[in-house]
Amino acid sequence: MLLAMVIAGCKKGFLSQEVNPNTPSVATPQNILSGAENTTASTLNTGFTTFGIWLGYYAPSGNFTISATTEQYNFTNASFSQFGLYANITNYSLLISRGAADPSLANFAAIGKIMTVLDYQLLVDNYNSVPYTQAIGGVNFLFPTYDSGPNLIYPDLMVQLDAAIAMINSNTTATNPASSDIIFGGSMAKWKKLANTLKLRIAIRQSNIPANKAGLVTELAKTSSEGYLDDVTFASANPGYLSSDANGGQQNPYWKTYGFSAAGIENTGHATNRANAFFVNLLKTTGSDTLRLKQIYAPTLTKAESALVPQPAAPNRADHIVGNQFGNDNSYLSNTNTSGLGPGILISPTMSAPIFTGAEACFLLSEGILEGLIPGTITGGAGTAQDYYQRGITANFVALGLTSGQATTYYSQPIVNVNWVTTAAQLGTLTGYAGANGTAPAEPPLLGAIMYQKYIALFGFSVGEEYNEYRRTGLPNLLPARSQATGVLGVGSVPNRVFWPSSEATTNAANYALLPTINPFVDLIFWARNVN
Repeated sequence: MLLAMVIAGCKKGFLSQEVNPNTPSVATPQNILSGAENTTASTLNTGFTTFGIWLGYYAPSGNFTISATTEQYNFTNASFSQFGLYANITNYSLLISRGAADPSLANFAAIGKIMTVLDYQLLVDNYNSVPYTQAIGGVNFLFPTYDSGPNLIYPDLMVQLDAAIAMINSNTTATNPASSDIIFGGSMAKWKKLANTLKLRIAIRQSNIPANKAGLVTELAKTSSEGYLDDVTFASANPGYLSSDANGGQQNPYWKTYGFSAAGIENTGHATNRANAFFVNLLKTTGSDTLRLKQIYAPTLTKAESALVPQPAAPNRADHIVGNQFGNDNSYLSNTNTSGLGPGILISPTMSAPIFTGAEACFLLSEGILEGLIPGTITGGAGTAQDYYQRGITANFVALGLTSGQATTYYSQPIVNVNWVTTAAQLGTLTGYAGANGTAPAEPPLLGAIMYQKYIALFGFSVGEEYNEYRRTGLPNLLPARSQATGVLGVGSVPNRVFWPSSEATTNAANYALLPTINPFVDLIFWARNVN
């Protein structure tokens, strides 16, 4: 499944909402907030496996029957759905309405606004147009109309983030969410930084369109004093995950999906998703990046070693990290001879669940400066595009269990896509791309370096976001490895988009009928470039 929605508010047990969120006289804002944030963490961390395979992160296992939907890009409107996000938007909307009725709950309402923006951006980035103004209207709008992503929803997301920041600033005596906020522990200063960083991500995503740029610069300047997330302040959720997986999910959601049970038995996601040979070879050769490679994937035995009795321990060497070639199903290796996820990704069942990583925030800041959306210079010291680029790499190294010193050694190498200061010849491999729908100018060459590093840093917990970034930029231009399967559909690399879900054909038929016919290999989200 593309998006396995883990709706904490609908499941009794850990972090459950034991009451109906439509009865606000009973449900406390604290319970609603904790459950909704936990659901967001689960969605972002576990919901985009198919995208991860398409992008070269994962490959199917030779132990199982291969999915033609995945290998051949042969999906339909019944294959995937992200409309489950509306269930959690309802929870956040309840917090907003409670805050409107009671100013003492303004902080809960502000968080609700910020997280609602995050969810709606996910929806627009995959469907272009979705129900928005009538989406959470209850019995008043049982059949909501579809609103335009570029013309209505994206601009209003900026307005909502500004409103959330203003709400926090003007209600300094409001009740603090404290421990019920499992992301920032009630730090409203950090929530403002997240809101501002979401504004930057929204602005960068549509900056491909030249006519938007001046307005985006003005919009970002409104709240620039609130600061942004970075390698020191980033967003992750942890309600107190436990090693036990009893009672429906005390473990970290990524671990529970791709890791192991408390008894040490590998879960389905770990068994069915192995290392992708493309990503393995990329880190071994192009980037000389064996330190991160050994943290992302686990070394495995060779065929000869696996036949020995007793078998030797798995080696801790990059040359023993083996992946399957996506689409080459006739030669998929078994799990015994392919690598699974490594210790820098599967840290522990109690690890925090990333919402917005420090690496992603730094790369956004670097690009924002490079594109002239926020103040700064390209090189020259702290707070420059180069500084944030290097801090983004360091943040990823540290998150994977490596050190900042190892990161410095790595990005100081004169290697294509690694070192910010490149030769003229190397710049030729990092050059920009065709514009959005063929209209925008080519981007600065150094953007290729940012997007290469971002591709590595978003592995695992932010796969859906990397799918968006690749479709937006077409970078890094080294990827992805197209499926080699017989009968594969389309041309080029990955599908440009997915279909609106078939559930809408039955639950919202009249409005669904008004939607255009989609060719997922040709039609684009409004900010995207054709990657095929």
